[in-house]
Amino acid sequence: MDNSIANTSPLKLNKKRTYIIGLAFFGILLMWQVYDSYVSSFLSELFQKTFQSSSPEDVQYLVGVMMALDNVAALVLMPIFGRLSDKTNTKIGKRMPFILIGTFVCALLFPFIPVAFHHSNLVALIILVAMTVAFAMMYRSPAVALMPDLTPKPLRSKANGIINICGYIGGAVPTVLGMFLVLSEYLGKTDKKPGQFGNLWVIEIPFLLASVLMVVTALILFFSIKENKVKEEIKEDLERGEKLSEVENVSQDTNAVLSKENKRSLMIILIAEFMWFMADNGISTFMTNYTLYHLKASTGSNSINTIIGGLCSVIGFAIGGFIVSKIGRKWTVSIGLGLTVGSYVVWTLLSTFIAPNGTFPFYIFIIFAIKGFGMALVHVNSFPMVVEFCPSSQIGRFTGYYYTSSMLAQSVTPIALGSLMLIPGFGFAQLPLYALCCVAISFGAFFLVKGVKAKKENVKTGLEAIGEDDD
Repeated sequence: MDNSIANTSPLKLNKKRTYIIGLAFFGILLMWQVYDSYVSSFLSELFQKTFQSSSPEDVQYLVGVMMALDNVAALVLMPIFGRLSDKTNTKIGKRMPFILIGTFVCALLFPFIPVAFHHSNLVALIILVAMTVAFAMMYRSPAVALMPDLTPKPLRSKANGIINICGYIGGAVPTVLGMFLVLSEYLGKTDKKPGQFGNLWVIEIPFLLASVLMVVTALILFFSIKENKVKEEIKEDLERGEKLSEVENVSQDTNAVLSKENKRSLMIILIAEFMWFMADNGISTFMTNYTLYHLKASTGSNSINTIIGGLCSVIGFAIGGFIVSKIGRKWTVSIGLGLTVGSYVVWTLLSTFIAPNGTFPFYIFIIFAIKGFGMALVHVNSFPMVVEFCPSSQIGRFTGYYYTSSMLAQSVTPIALGSLMLIPGFGFAQLPLYALCCVAISFGAFFLVKGVKAKKENVKTGLEAIGEDDD
């Protein structure tokens, strides 16, 4: 009788455990927000100095190549670490060893990046960036795989929403600092001779803070989540979740092969993901330079812009689960991509007719708010859609597929954009047009996804899921 009740009651998300798992994502986005906000400008300055270039746009192809090389390393390493963690079996779990080692080494190296820049050492900067990214990839794939490991399939969009909220809070920390530690003021105070940039602490504080918080969150995760014990405790719910999968015909065999229809749908999702990350990473990689060199505005304004986009993303993560429960993941992602396409259309048109005047345009704040909300609907559902296709024994492997697609895009897009800027008439002004073209392709591709159910198990959703009590 008790088993019958247990098997028919709605699955409930364990809020406390999900927030703690989200600490890993907090550290990931905290680091990458600092990285994206500073490293491309570091490279721009040192390449200009090295090649004695008068225009920053002349060296953006080199910046693009360097920003892509770390992603190429990730492209190789993330699937490897994902599959290794699938096959790992230790007393502290399969994911935790990779999370701890990767986090601690990455946190140790990260603060030395601004030191290398401060002393105009381009070689040291490149080496430190490469090493930091390599160890970041060691923990990123296993850390992301930890959520679906410990969450039944129907609850993963809701859990992913909570985890993304944690991540965006992490990303907001250095962004808020960027409002006060203004990079444009730091770069503008000196003649760029070795050791004579502005006050080192202006750029060192965000990197140091990121490293400290990465270590703290990793330790909280380790001492709070006993991976093997939790998996055993929720074994029945995980088995029920497999039966309630949104994707049809998913085998639980360890060596299962996808059906032809599922393989086609998975490939389309990964291609669409590739294109929206082409747009997303193109914006994040070059937005600081767009503000600094095209708008000729304070980078502090761009920090405010990032915060606005992040806040609207949090709203999207919070209510995304409710939308999914009504129309399913496929159509929720389609709505998010549609909103993003619309925001880029407006940005492209307005930037064409309104010339830069040395201030940060107010309309970009609104565009990033809409884009932030739209892409939150995309991100909260896309990863759960990918791991929906696999048995529980292959979560690390399919997590690797998801990040292979995103990292491949992040490897290609800096080079593509930087190379386009060598074409006469194509410069930072065309950044929104580039993003628009990429997202439009992604939007169109997503309509071709088949074999995904619209409705699933009755589960707690959206804000209700975030606010529910644990059992």
